[in-house]
Amino acid sequence: MSATNIGLGMPRVPRPKITLVELPSPEPKRVLLASPRGYCAGVDRAVITVEKALETFGAPVYVRKEIVHNKHVVTTLEEAGAIFVDEVDEVPEGSHLVFSAHGVSPAVVAEAEARNMQAIDATCPLVTKVHREAVRFARDDFEILLIGHEGHEEVEGTAGEAPDHVTIVDGPHAVPHIEVKDPDKVVWLSQTTLSVDETMETVRLLRERFPNLQDPPSDDICYATQNRQVAIKKVAAESDLVIVVGSANSSNSVRLVEVALEYGAKASYRVDFADEIKQEWFEGVSSVGVTSGASVPEELVQDVLEVLASGGFTEIQEVKTAEEDLIFSLPKELRPKRAS
Repeated sequence: MSATNIGLGMPRVPRPKITLVELPSPEPKRVLLASPRGYCAGVDRAVITVEKALETFGAPVYVRKEIVHNKHVVTTLEEAGAIFVDEVDEVPEGSHLVFSAHGVSPAVVAEAEARNMQAIDATCPLVTKVHREAVRFARDDFEILLIGHEGHEEVEGTAGEAPDHVTIVDGPHAVPHIEVKDPDKVVWLSQTTLSVDETMETVRLLRERFPNLQDPPSDDICYATQNRQVAIKKVAAESDLVIVVGSANSSNSVRLVEVALEYGAKASYRVDFADEIKQEWFEGVSSVGVTSGASVPEELVQDVLEVLASGGFTEIQEVKTAEEDLIFSLPKELRPKRAS
């Protein structure tokens, strides 16, 4: 089952009806379509996990927080029988419960066990890697400076692995306020969906304050986040306008808007759906860059391209900066049983 067609075989939620926008000028104009874009391996795995859980165990299947940060994905899975909750205590005891792609703290896992939940962990393996790093550095009595957005589910989950050792650093502006006990035993980790450039600037400022700051053993910002940012940098340099498809609570989607503006786009907007595109954005625009966040189904991008074509943006040029072929296996509870 492919998560690019979410809800395959299940009731589908219609996307908002597309209104073909009357954009200025009927002359052919250019669309620069970023690649890679859209679903990453961790999102694909997480969405299929909920679909497979519904298929295997039947509805309802409960999901703590949004499985991924995308309105259309969440709504479609709700229609198929998934119930999204904020906390474990909202779920009836003994139910099937999926942990979202962003990960959870050990305290959440323990609470689910105490309520006899049939828990299925859809945490992205790249987030799990950061959790393991936090555990290891805490065991070695390092102070961990976790670069990430305060209140984001991923940051809460990682910090929960070693709450007595973690200090959250919410961007470069927070660096002057950071205090540590031992500047010789400090390491930085990061949320996987941040802006690469901003994270490196935060690290640079931290290292000015703490020269012996250690790096994580491998890059924490995920390959998909980096690839999408590299692609939009190239697209933005040649675009009057960049449209990013993605939801407001999607950190990597919001970062793409910021990166586009930093790298040359005259304007950049985020939309959940094509019907949010506004005619006034296109005054004086001859080239439009298009991309999507890592939790966005390709069908939503195609809707945007259809609207753009209706306004004369019919020449599509794909700008490819990387190939992605990574696939993560499903949680063990949903893998096919081996014949004995």
